[in-house]
Amino acid sequence: MPRQNEFPLLMELGAPGRRAYLLPQLDVPARPIDELIPSPYLRSEPAPLPELSELEVVRHYTGLSRRNHGVDVGFYPLGSCTMKYNPKVNEDLAFLPGFASLHPYQPEETVQGALQLMYELEQYLCEIAGLQRATLTPAAGAHGELTGLMLIKAYQEDRGEGHRDEIIIPDSAHGTNPASAAMCGYKVVEVKSNDRGGVCVDALREVVGPQTAGLMLTNPNTLGLFEEDILTISELVHDAGGLLYYDGANANAIMGKCRPGDMGFDVVHFNLHKTFSTPHGGGGPGSGPIVVRESLIPFLPVPVVERREEAAQAGASLEEIPSQFFLDFDRPKSIGKVKGFYGNFLVLVRAYAYIRSMGPEGLRLASEDAVLSANYLMRGLSPFFDLPYDRTCKHEFVISARQQKAEGVTAQDIAKRLLDYGVHAPTVYFPLIVEEALMIEPTETESKAALDAFLEVMFRIAEEAKESPQGLTTAPHHTVVGRLDETQAARHPVVRWQQGTEEGTPNDHR
Repeated sequence: MPRQNEFPLLMELGAPGRRAYLLPQLDVPARPIDELIPSPYLRSEPAPLPELSELEVVRHYTGLSRRNHGVDVGFYPLGSCTMKYNPKVNEDLAFLPGFASLHPYQPEETVQGALQLMYELEQYLCEIAGLQRATLTPAAGAHGELTGLMLIKAYQEDRGEGHRDEIIIPDSAHGTNPASAAMCGYKVVEVKSNDRGGVCVDALREVVGPQTAGLMLTNPNTLGLFEEDILTISELVHDAGGLLYYDGANANAIMGKCRPGDMGFDVVHFNLHKTFSTPHGGGGPGSGPIVVRESLIPFLPVPVVERREEAAQAGASLEEIPSQFFLDFDRPKSIGKVKGFYGNFLVLVRAYAYIRSMGPEGLRLASEDAVLSANYLMRGLSPFFDLPYDRTCKHEFVISARQQKAEGVTAQDIAKRLLDYGVHAPTVYFPLIVEEALMIEPTETESKAALDAFLEVMFRIAEEAKESPQGLTTAPHHTVVGRLDETQAARHPVVRWQQGTEEGTPNDHR
């Protein structure tokens, strides 16, 4: 398949006199620009913007969009990130004027519907997690991690255990886990995995102790394997005085099947942009709500959405609460605000719509189908790639390109070659404990036909690695940009278009 011969994108070129807009006739008295904008803020010369027609602008951005890969375009088996299809009806609901046109400074009595949605979404997330209260404000998964660790720190300090300065993290953990712990001022203590891919209980016994503030864990873990010893792990940490933090990146495997709270976790974050129907990628927006056990409720960030009747039962005066739902800022032990306003609200709307439309049975079925898809692919690929942990997986799995490496082909080469077949590459070289790792997550939204097509592509690549490895080590061949010089791209990034950086020139490491 030849590389696309695209019509040139003209945004960077343009020509004098072209216009893409038509302003209405001025209907107010004209005033000099320096009366409207203070002179220190005015440009001395007009901005050197391209002059284009509307058609050229439309072609430019449409052409750029066609260079991107997304789940709406093709299969996107990015392990650990749950790049599943999100129903378009949830987009429509998020952009209803009553939601999309809200302003965060509106009086509470004018946004009762939004507050009710947030209140009820919290109840749903608590039920899914098996815990008691939540905050919806964190803007992403890693932000949720930081918020959760701040809650753990506040809890430990409040009970006179502020000396606890260690967070235990498995060697297979997401990279954001140690980063979040370090940002919160904790020392990171690594615990090794056992030969079945789970936390080694004996190794955990050696590192847990009086300095332990908590353990961060994903279940199923980044290998896609369920922690078989989770109850023992929970008991060890709690007996030592620590708390358990649940990284919810892999919640797509357990919705409706089991609950982190029942496993012993005290803090849970969910990625609404992975599990609950917001298109994922491109830098955002995201949402990483935190759900907590009863003992951590006093430390939740402000504000918390409360309901009038429940506040009255807790002793509040109804005269001070004129609306059914309100924002409670009066929380003396709170860790404070962690984000401006109340979270990425339209992401919350999509999650609410997704949960309400799926219902308990739908969420459970989504998890079951995600696990079924992953095991189907894992078994289909096992004759052609190494399987480091040969046991039933959950929503994702890890294979190794060790045998392909003997032919001079790496996991990265395989990932690059997949792009030629219109498939987004899986996560590579992670978890770090697996050599030449390829982490694959098919999700529940792909059909069996799509999974079979992916298997066929992977079979072809495995054969190419034996018969013509050069084709893999130089891939991709049919994408808009070929293989990049990643070292130069990291050290000397080119972040905007420049004359001389067109495809095929020495500087082509964009």
